[in-house]
Amino acid sequence: MAQPEVRTESAGTVVVAGAANLAIAAAKLVAGLISGSAAMLSEAAHSVADTTTEVLLFTALRRGARPADARHPFGYGKESYVWAFFAALFTFVGGAGFAITHGITTILVHEHSGNFVISYVVLAVSFVIEAISLARALRQVRRESKRWGTTPRRFLRLTADTTVKAVFLEDSAALIGLLLAGCGVALSELTGDELWDGIASVLIGLLLLVVAAILAYSNLSLLVGRAVPERLQHEIERSLAGLPEVDRVGMLFTMQLGPEDILVAAKVDFHDEATGADIEAAADEAERRLRQRYPEVRYLFLDPTDSMPGATAGTYGEPEPPIGDGPVDPGRR
Repeated sequence: MAQPEVRTESAGTVVVAGAANLAIAAAKLVAGLISGSAAMLSEAAHSVADTTTEVLLFTALRRGARPADARHPFGYGKESYVWAFFAALFTFVGGAGFAITHGITTILVHEHSGNFVISYVVLAVSFVIEAISLARALRQVRRESKRWGTTPRRFLRLTADTTVKAVFLEDSAALIGLLLAGCGVALSELTGDELWDGIASVLIGLLLLVVAAILAYSNLSLLVGRAVPERLQHEIERSLAGLPEVDRVGMLFTMQLGPEDILVAAKVDFHDEATGADIEAAADEAERRLRQRYPEVRYLFLDPTDSMPGATAGTYGEPEPPIGDGPVDPGRR
């Protein structure tokens, strides 16, 4: 069986983030055990969760890239969202659960060995490594958003490539978590009260909860069958309506089958004088036009019948804001 063609840039971003998190997790664990800092141990759990997440995201890339077969005629694109959803759940349970629980225990018990130096060293080194990983993810986000004429923020919100979205959010959360841990350790050392260390641990856990919730929601939406952005849907409608044989496009449905796979189904009202041969030629031309402009449109189905009165495209679901003034990435939402 042929190996799936994994998207190179996204895979590289995931691998870099995973390697960084694995090294950081080991260093944080040693520092946490030596110092007894709840915030450091929570950060260790954070990095372990991130490392496991990267493994699951890489699995998502490989599994989702498999070609279509007889049992799965539309391919395996949606499986990438299943694994990405598992990654979000692990962040929720493994990272956030441990951090909050251990933080509360520290607040109640106030246990700490008092060795702070190693914590500061590990936090500083971890910050540099996480910043390098985030910089790679940010470069990919900026490159993709510039390519499709949108802002990085809107690209992250609408993209169907949840792997790069997960890496960016997790690395951002990691840097914030390191700052929280540093503040907690420093305040505990200055005041002699481990309450601050415990509070920092709880805040790190809550931060992980937010990231996990965002990623879980994004993947669930795509698993259910999310449409492409409204602007792209209108572009597809105009392309179909522009065919000489077409009277109008009555109903248009789109679905994101995977990060780079889109399904389009439309109810098209052809001219009354159009023959069967004309309709076949128009369907071939529609497929050629769409795939030339939007390579991610892998499946196109046209129903050459009278459309429902009053039905128009873009009326299904809440409208999305326009992505930007430039071209739109059809494979990302």
